[in-house]
Amino acid sequence: MNSPSSLPRLAVPVDTLDHVAGPPHAQLAVVEYGDYECPSCAQAYPAVKMLMERFRFVFRHFPVVEVHPHALIAAEAAEAAGAQGQFWPMHDRLFEHGRHLELADLHQHARELALDIARFEADLADHVYVQRVQEHIASAHASQVRGTPTFFVDGAMVDISFGLQALAEAIARRLPAPGLRG
Repeated sequence: MNSPSSLPRLAVPVDTLDHVAGPPHAQLAVVEYGDYECPSCAQAYPAVKMLMERFRFVFRHFPVVEVHPHALIAAEAAEAAGAQGQFWPMHDRLFEHGRHLELADLHQHARELALDIARFEADLADHVYVQRVQEHIASAHASQVRGTPTFFVDGAMVDISFGLQALAEAIARRLPAPGLRG
């Protein structure tokens, strides 16, 4: 297993264009490159929901279209919902209903979130947010991301190939010792 210092670093820092959840003054940030059609991302989703309660959490798109044919349009749908202030509710629906990512399903998700459906459908038809998704993909490649999910904790990639316990351990290593918290 690689030591944390030998793993790649996040090439594109978190910025104001990222979708960020969690407490604004959290001690550390966790970035996930994910794919809404990826079974491993779906498996990690419940743990990610818990992380979002304690840490700044950023989701970036890395649709693996070669094996997940609906992942790109699902990412576009999340961005289109985000343009209406509903990124995180759509993000949750896409993971909670991961087998329902056809275009008609995405429209139904939008209706259930009470989005402006005409705007949402037009955004998807015109691929308005594909450039944003492509920017995430480019940042993933720059960060040496090769698959999903890939996590970074305070900018350092975490190898979770042997399970999410490695993510919990990486977070614990970066938190101040209990006696040092002020």
